[in-house]
Amino acid sequence: MSEEFQDLQDLKFQGIKINYHCICKRKLWLFSKNITFENKSDKVLLGRVLHEYSYPKEKTKEVLIDNLIMIDILSDGSIREVKYSSKMKEADIMQVMYYLYYLKQKGIYKQGIINYSKEKRKEVLELTPDYEEKIKQALREIEEITAKSIPPPAQKQKICKSCAYFEFCWG
Repeated sequence: MSEEFQDLQDLKFQGIKINYHCICKRKLWLFSKNITFENKSDKVLLGRVLHEYSYPKEKTKEVLIDNLIMIDILSDGSIREVKYSSKMKEADIMQVMYYLYYLKQKGIYKQGIINYSKEKRKEVLELTPDYEEKIKQALREIEEITAKSIPPPAQKQKICKSCAYFEFCWG
């Protein structure tokens, strides 16, 4: 294990924080302070329905590990995340890479798969040393961002209009 993350407790981030780190630092900060609007978002509701009804034959769905990370589907050789589309592909990949990194710290080695249901395709992933470094950097940045007393400023992006936090940031 790296010197920076001596203990699994140091990896105490939910996968969604890794995802939000890639998408919007402000959203990450707000979420980390329990300021959430997801329960009012149609996109989040769509994601919940997708998870509930996708892959009904899978036996090991929504596996909570260490009361921290939620794996959508767990199989012998892989972990799978189910996403509606690949619009946030890099954030999706980083989330899966974090899960693979976390599991590796526990001595568990798996392959990652992202199933993009709308596109009916999948992305197969392996944790590489480059991605391990990216994850470590993201974890350091998440610690810095979430430790601040005020949120980062809002930055207009294409995805803002479909974000659950849109009214909070721009209303």
